[in-house]
Amino acid sequence: MLLQRNKLGSVRPPKRCRSDMDNISTSDIVIINGNSHPDLANMVAERMGLKNGGCSVFHKSNRETIVEISDSVRGKDIYIIQTGTKDANNNIMELLIMAYACKTSSARSIVGVIPYLPYSKQCKMRKRGCIVSKLLAKMMCTSGLTHIITMDLHQKEIQGFFDIPVDNLRASPFLLQYIQESIPDYRNSVIVARNPGVAKKANSYAERLRLGLAVIHGEQKEAESDEVDGRYSPPPTRAYSNILGNSVEMCIPAASSSRQRTTSVSVGVPEHPVKVKPPLTIVGDVNGRIAIMVDDLIDDVQSFVAAAEMLKDNGACRIYVLATHGLLSSDAPRLLEESVIDEIVVTNTIPHEIQKLQCNKIKTIDISILIAEAIRRIHNKESMSYLFRNVTLED
Repeated sequence: MLLQRNKLGSVRPPKRCRSDMDNISTSDIVIINGNSHPDLANMVAERMGLKNGGCSVFHKSNRETIVEISDSVRGKDIYIIQTGTKDANNNIMELLIMAYACKTSSARSIVGVIPYLPYSKQCKMRKRGCIVSKLLAKMMCTSGLTHIITMDLHQKEIQGFFDIPVDNLRASPFLLQYIQESIPDYRNSVIVARNPGVAKKANSYAERLRLGLAVIHGEQKEAESDEVDGRYSPPPTRAYSNILGNSVEMCIPAASSSRQRTTSVSVGVPEHPVKVKPPLTIVGDVNGRIAIMVDDLIDDVQSFVAAAEMLKDNGACRIYVLATHGLLSSDAPRLLEESVIDEIVVTNTIPHEIQKLQCNKIKTIDISILIAEAIRRIHNKESMSYLFRNVTLED
């Protein structure tokens, strides 16, 4: 199956015949969307042979969100297509209010189609922060959503935060197909992980394409601050030596052989050794090869640009960056345009037409056919396993 290109450089798989979606009962399914990505919602509805439902989402002068649903949703299956963009907070509130409006209007089921889940990178506890992904999951469940369709979560374990079913679709087949059909001489390529955290995903691509793997090691991790807070204050050494020392001497009988084999610290609580990162190095051979960096999200691109410069210094002839979500915040398009990266390939889970006008290297792959097929299968109560065939734990 060959990919088709339009004038803007977007890459789309050929449309499936309308007969592929002819099993859908159009009388009890409604597709609505917020303001985050109306183009994707229209493409999904078109592929399914449906008309986008009448839903108006706007903001008052005080920035409150108003949702008006013109069509009846009583007893129907509602699919709300709303992705995350740089305006993540408004995207979330629009989704929650739309879901709650459908719930209070007696909809039979409400499925949130969220190609890029906002706050998915905040899925771990950091210092005195919180796990924002879990909070967001609770809010979505409370609003009335009965099912979630998303794509390439930052961590698969985020699915466990929800009390409702979550289908985490994969964009890797589209990206793998692009490598095979659109990168000349891709057999001379090597899949690159820009840090050890992406090595599992990169290894999955390398195994499926039967290519080599390289890992850039020593790069500073993102969102890892070493700011001093109360948890770094050392305990009072003298007090611990007096209290613990005396208590240990009194509590350990001389005749107890098992206690004699127990090791105790001499003074206070031991400290963690200082983490010293090694110099930036590449584990693997990229000399004379095509370097393909893969990731799930491209947002702040400084780390991608630095990795590309290092690959170029080590002899890489061409450099590609492939990712599912192209958020491309701030001055990312300018940095990418000025970098040694030859091409950036992302899917249309997030709208980025403005960024494409600022950077000619950005190419887009359309994944609306995958979302349409997932909606069709869920609506017809068919198995979703076909969409996850050959998926492993590494994907």
